Amino acid sequence: MLRLLSTLLVAWCLGFAAFMLLLPPPLEGTTTDAIVVPTGGAGRIDRGLQLLRDRQAKRMLVTGVAPGVRPRDLARMYGTPRALFDCCVDLGADAVDTRSNAEETAAWVRRHDYRTVRLVTSDWHLPRARMELSATLGPRVLVLGDGVPGNVRLATLVNEYNKLILRRVALWVGWGQ
Repeated sequence: MLRLLSTLLVAWCLGFAAFMLLLPPPLEGTTTDAIVVPTGGAGRIDRGLQLLRDRQAKRMLVTGVAPGVRPRDLARMYGTPRALFDCCVDLGADAVDTRSNAEETAAWVRRHDYRTVRLVTSDWHLPRARMELSATLGPRVLVLGDGVPGNVRLATLVNEYNKLILRRVALWVGWGQ
């Protein structure tokens, strides 16, 4: 039993080290049909808006927006012309966590019949968010990750790594699909 626990601990430590060392960077030079930005981390919406201004996608969804937030509120907050929000940015207010972000995004992607999506989120959050979105969308839609670098506490990284492992196991065994 001790040998099994030791092996699991070593495997967890090696996996965590790989997780930290391989945080996904920003994705450069790739155009997709759409950009999806889950709320919750610094720099995410800024990055999405810049990609939209650079014509790296046709449209952007900001998922997990607080109820009552309007496009003009975000346009003012991010110093972006309201015309960009009017033409090209949708706000989703139904999501409250990573899983519901994926569900809200999947409905939006299907409604627009997109085939490629750029997921813009914090680098430490991207592996799990991409896994959730890919599982929800299925193989018909390509999900590319665009990591927004940030400074995060070690405890947050450990928590996110544990969530990633648990959710991956749940998807493998068919729970919560």
